[in-house]
Amino acid sequence: MSTDREMGHDMSDSDIAVLLADAADEVEIGIAPYQAVLRGGRRRRARRWAVAAATALVLAGSSATLAVAGLPGGDKGQVATQPLVPADADPSRVLQTTLATGTDQGSKWRVLIDVWSAPRDEKQAEAQRAAMALRGETPPDAHDASDLIGKITYFVYRDYGDKTTKIMENTVPASDTMTGTDLISGSLPLQPDAKADVRLVIGYIAKTAQRVNCTWTNETATVVEKAGAATGTDVPAIRSAPGSPYNWFVCVAPKGTEYKSAEVIG
Repeated sequence: MSTDREMGHDMSDSDIAVLLADAADEVEIGIAPYQAVLRGGRRRRARRWAVAAATALVLAGSSATLAVAGLPGGDKGQVATQPLVPADADPSRVLQTTLATGTDQGSKWRVLIDVWSAPRDEKQAEAQRAAMALRGETPPDAHDASDLIGKITYFVYRDYGDKTTKIMENTVPASDTMTGTDLISGSLPLQPDAKADVRLVIGYIAKTAQRVNCTWTNETATVVEKAGAATGTDVPAIRSAPGSPYNWFVCVAPKGTEYKSAEVIG
């Protein structure tokens, strides 16, 4: 599709998902972020974002940049910041990693990810779903516990001050991988309930990717590299998350500018 299209607010979530799937080479998008980007041209399953805000649906070329109005988000209680168990633990135990931390206008913020490893049978899947429910987490597209067998489920949260918001969720086959310059990212306001100031970028990439370039609307950029052993979470970096088949990155635009694009550059 060579031209942008804008849709009215009377479209249903399912209508939007169908349009996106058709326009983005069968990439099925569920709850959409303020902006989400697919790069690399590979067909892949739905990556679900749970962020409210934005004013229009925009489909621009093959990159499937989008922004959808008025779709629901979800808040969640405060969660711990340290991984709770080793990566090979029981699927009914969550693996949690802090991806980034910082301070904005005097308020502390952080981005966290919960990863649930793949159950091997229905008994493990039932136990996992019950454990998720205790944390207020519901796996997407898992109508029965058996739908979780052989699949990894993850949830990404943004903390800002005393408010925690779920911003991404998905269930994927344990064998799912990304290669080369594949990148899926979303951008949204750093501050909850903000209608503009789209500064926070969260994405995931192949484990082989070494650098990501986050470009801002003032034409400056932040280069994010793989974290070293001594790299603190207050430094933008590409990080692994125990249990996740991808590596993750978070970058924040300087105050006064906003997100423009993100891409793997090495």
